[in-house]
Amino acid sequence: MPSPIDDLDRVILRILHIDGRKPNADIAQEVGLSPSACLRRIRMMEERGIIRGYTALTALDDEDRGVDVVVQVTLDRQTEDYLSRFESAVRQCPEVRECFLMTGSVDYWLRLRTESVAAYEAIHGEVLSRLPGVTRINSSFAMRNALRPARSKRSTR
Repeated sequence: MPSPIDDLDRVILRILHIDGRKPNADIAQEVGLSPSACLRRIRMMEERGIIRGYTALTALDDEDRGVDVVVQVTLDRQTEDYLSRFESAVRQCPEVRECFLMTGSVDYWLRLRTESVAAYEAIHGEVLSRLPGVTRINSSFAMRNALRPARSKRSTR
């Protein structure tokens, strides 16, 4: 388990979360450290597993390309065997971007990205409904990501 981090580490992490390619010198200046001290902190967080990696957001993630679907799944049983078999099967579905074991009325919360509603329908029928132990699936389609800047609406004149 990663060891605790301090407030300065949290600020560095926030900066990297927004821009993982921000130059170390810029991060150091923003947090009030020398570049070498800032880089040491970043390397230590990488070594301790606090920073697990870096990723690129691509145009393929744009809301114009594909459909985000939030899927709530209820299993027949919550035994270790059922949970393990379900999670193993979900890992085989590349459209599943996130899978969370939940508390409350549903067992799993999934986020999928598909090309279209029709593509999701195929995944629902051929994959999700056939996953081990599934008794109920509730799907919701995302209209837009509210954290992204709103796009201008087309004029209807």
